[in-house]
Amino acid sequence: MLSVLIWLPIFAAIFIAVLPLNIPKDRIRLTALILAGIVLLWNIFILLKFDISNPGMQFKEYLPWNETLGLSYQLGVDGLSILMLVLNSLLTWIAIYSSSKETERPRLFYSMILLVSGGVAGAFVAENLLLFFLFYELELIPFYLLISIWGGEKRGYAGIKFLIYTAVSGALILATFLGMVWLSGSTNFAFDAISTENLSIAKQILLLAGIVLGFGIKIPLIPFHTWLPDAYVEASAPIAILLGGVLAKLGTYGLLRFGLGMFPHAWSIIAPNLAIWGAVSAIYGAVIAIAQKDIKRMVAYSSIGHMGYVLLAAAASTPLALVGAVAQMFSHGIILAILFHLVGVVEAKVGTRELDKLNGLMSPIRGLPLISALLVLSGMASAGIPGLTGFIAEFIVFQGSFSVFPISTILCVVASGLTAVYFVILLNRTCFGRLDNLAYYPKVLWSEKIPALILAAFIIFLGVQPTWLVRWSESTTTTMVATIPSLEKTVISEVAVK
Repeated sequence: MLSVLIWLPIFAAIFIAVLPLNIPKDRIRLTALILAGIVLLWNIFILLKFDISNPGMQFKEYLPWNETLGLSYQLGVDGLSILMLVLNSLLTWIAIYSSSKETERPRLFYSMILLVSGGVAGAFVAENLLLFFLFYELELIPFYLLISIWGGEKRGYAGIKFLIYTAVSGALILATFLGMVWLSGSTNFAFDAISTENLSIAKQILLLAGIVLGFGIKIPLIPFHTWLPDAYVEASAPIAILLGGVLAKLGTYGLLRFGLGMFPHAWSIIAPNLAIWGAVSAIYGAVIAIAQKDIKRMVAYSSIGHMGYVLLAAAASTPLALVGAVAQMFSHGIILAILFHLVGVVEAKVGTRELDKLNGLMSPIRGLPLISALLVLSGMASAGIPGLTGFIAEFIVFQGSFSVFPISTILCVVASGLTAVYFVILLNRTCFGRLDNLAYYPKVLWSEKIPALILAAFIIFLGVQPTWLVRWSESTTTTMVATIPSLEKTVISEVAVK
């Protein structure tokens, strides 16, 4: 069942790549859209079959592969990964739909997007360390090509930078996985065959450091974030949606699955430092975003801040905080996706992303009133306004983390307030203000509005009905928290209070 989410996009990518050259571009796009839609529908089917009361892996698949290496084709999904799978397939469909019908080299473009989708899905469902790593690295070259070929003016530089940082991330993770198996004495890379409990605390912390650094680059957290603004800004809007909405979630998922999940003792020891790191990332991302003049770069820096909330929640490791972490990952994905899509529409119609050159887009004279209204809604969701999904996720994170790390949580609350500041600046300068001319920009077609309307519906519905956001992960996260030594958690609380 889970294999469909991996291999259907991969085979679809191969199918599109070998299509005859004389097929029109719009037909190629339509084919990719239909195939991505089938994957999305299958993902929804799995979601509806998912048992929320079962904290373990579901829909398991197992096939021996290479017993000498300890590599097996072993899949499963639980509360940590089920929403990430849905997010991946949803944003893949959105990215394909929002792409231009006149995209150059469409066979390569859409095949790379589908290949990324299959690789990301494989990483979320893999139950073998080496299998996870193979899928984790599968997206490296496709994303590099998507940035370097279809990106902006500095796409080559951004693509190379992304490639180097992501390669370093993969190298750290692979080295840590090999160290885990070697030091634990296991001959198998399956999750359930590896135990770190018998390792000394020093060895656990050393291995955990590799996990944190490797996935910290992917999220990214400061000071490993410098690839993010260039990659997000230079990538086209559909690819920026995938970079921010999906790729970053591999990093936070990895921290929860392999950091907290496999090193509970060591995690509880370094948790105070992780909480501070998360708070610093949140403040830094918000402050730097305020200073930006390019609205796409502003949205990119906002992503750094919001990922800091996930690290704070993971460090706190309370049942409520971990539920909030998963909710924040999903909410951040759809909010960032709608923001990048709307910024792409504005740039396509107006010809600029500069705050100093934009004004009055809400006015009917400009021709962008609905796009501006959706941009206001998206900014409010990102700023954590009540009634929208961003507020629900952030509130749960802060509520679950405050009792453990009050100072770090307060700093993140301050960062949330700063988020409102830079989005007010963005909205005030782009959507409102006195018209400096009566230019009427090209009409926004309904086909260009549909992706934003779909994502806006998710933002509103999950804000009004938060149960649909948090119910999937409660059982799994509660079980994960139970593995953390209560004595260590007491020490963390005492350190935080002092």
